Amino acid sequence: MTHYGAIEAGGTKFVLAVGDDQFNLLEKLSIPTRKPEETLEEVVAFFKEHPIDALGLGSFGPIDLNKDSETYGWITNTPKLAWQMFDVVGYLEKALKVPVIPTTDVNAACYGEYRFGVAKGKKSAVYYTVGTGIGAGAINQGQFISGLSHPEMGHMKVVPHPDDDFQGACPFHGNCLEGMASGPAIEKRTGKKGDQLSVDDPTWDFVSDYLAQAIYNTALMLDPEVIIFGGGVMKQTHVLNKVRTLVTQYMNGYKELPALTDYIKLASLNDNQGVLGCFALANDYLENKKVLESKVN
Repeated sequence: MTHYGAIEAGGTKFVLAVGDDQFNLLEKLSIPTRKPEETLEEVVAFFKEHPIDALGLGSFGPIDLNKDSETYGWITNTPKLAWQMFDVVGYLEKALKVPVIPTTDVNAACYGEYRFGVAKGKKSAVYYTVGTGIGAGAINQGQFISGLSHPEMGHMKVVPHPDDDFQGACPFHGNCLEGMASGPAIEKRTGKKGDQLSVDDPTWDFVSDYLAQAIYNTALMLDPEVIIFGGGVMKQTHVLNKVRTLVTQYMNGYKELPALTDYIKLASLNDNQGVLGCFALANDYLENKKVLESKVN
């Protein structure tokens, strides 16, 4: 039986998983993100205990996904200094002796929802994660939208709410989307984590406004069939209705969208969307390899 491996490499934790050829989750382990060698030593030990045939990697970034680049598979200009310019794909392939198929963590989650979740049957989808950071992955016709590397939609500029004097938490851009609406931004502006705030705290009005601006921009630029929210901040489910209302106001009748309860959705796979997306990436690689080998033979 074929076994797929998955790594959701996040800024605070790595989720490791093994699945079978029916995408059933067989093993799963969460470990803290530390320095590369410390973290990956534990990753390698897990997969040596649970052998796999191919490994899908959904990583925090930026990660170089340009196959023609000399640093393909490297984590590049990340705020996590110990991981800057680290060849994560090369390390794993050398240690595990299996192909590693990399993408971003949000691409992997988007692909999981596209294959198995609320975007199943759609031709296009965008997935935003709103948590320790904010990022987005986009799929059209089964392919990730990418160019030189991968989109960084979490760092789009947003217009400050007129009642919001917060300067932002992003070390690169200040008041970009991540700097204004991520978990650390909420904590920096209030001194509390999001799950400690009451539902009527004005912070949620600001956060919802910035997320609605992102959806407005995304709907106009990429025109996806569905936009999905995941991540810890979106566990505060009251935010979603605020976002939907504000998107309607921002669009102001210009672009006709589906019913927003169908168009703007929460992730549906019990926080396994990234793992399942990584399994699907590993499966795609092995299936494509079979096709190429059959043509040669």
